[in-house]
Amino acid sequence: MLNHPTRPLASADTDPLADGTPSAHLLEELQLYGYRPFQDEPDPRPLPEAEQARAEIGACLETLAGLLTGTRLEDDLDDLLWACVNVFHRRIASLERNLDANEQAQQHSQRDQDGSEIRSVELERLIAEGLGLIERRNAFEFFRDAAAEMYEALTGSTWRPRQGSQLNHRALTAAMIDSRDHIAARRYADTHVLVPPGPKVAFTGGVECNDVDRISSVLDKVHAKHPDMVLLHGGSPKGAERIAACWAEHRRVPQIVYKPDWTRHRKAAPFRRNDQLLESLPIGLVVFPGSGISQNLADKARKMGIPVWRFGAEGGA
Repeated sequence: MLNHPTRPLASADTDPLADGTPSAHLLEELQLYGYRPFQDEPDPRPLPEAEQARAEIGACLETLAGLLTGTRLEDDLDDLLWACVNVFHRRIASLERNLDANEQAQQHSQRDQDGSEIRSVELERLIAEGLGLIERRNAFEFFRDAAAEMYEALTGSTWRPRQGSQLNHRALTAAMIDSRDHIAARRYADTHVLVPPGPKVAFTGGVECNDVDRISSVLDKVHAKHPDMVLLHGGSPKGAERIAACWAEHRRVPQIVYKPDWTRHRKAAPFRRNDQLLESLPIGLVVFPGSGISQNLADKARKMGIPVWRFGAEGGA
């Protein structure tokens, strides 16, 4: 017989599974959780800790900024930092699509319920899958918001997505009872984000009105009286309404923008927009100097019994 050399015992230097290879990671996950990625079962692993995630994401963007600052690549830094935040935003959009598919699957499963254990287990699986998707979406929204805060700190500009809306669904409760509650709660959370609670205060002003200090002072006084206010405005790209939008961003005041639909209403678009804004029944309208469109909004608000507070660019109300 041929004598084979004795194989040495595995060690960290000789065993490929003893280091940080994907195989070693998979075996560790199986030992800790009995979980294999991509299997069709709930994932028992915890989500990242919020404060640790905020610190790590901030450190990543700060490291990238430090690497490029003072080099010939510094001009590319803004785009790269924006893209880093957008990675999380794109992932949120993907999870939203998965949530839509899960919701449709739950509705089909509801219709197919016949009292059998198979159908019941299938529906329970879809509910668990939906809850898991919501938790993952909320986590990535937190990551995106943390990255956006660091982006603003490093660049001095507010991060905004080029596609889609920058919403946050962290108020969504996970205490779901059955499939119908799950779907209803998700729809409520989406509406809750789009139309935040709290007293609504409307604002209007012209593009030529650029008194930042005066506008900020007036809105600060309104905010002091109504800490949970929601700011409504027309979303003009410059002038008084732009200043009000920036004020809301820095004060973390929720805002709803009513932009004219020029394609649908043509010349009547600004006046239709005024009607739509007033349908939300604001508790008051802050008016700074502007055009006839602002005057139209003030006249309609007064006729509806909504208080109108007029302010000049300088001086008192």
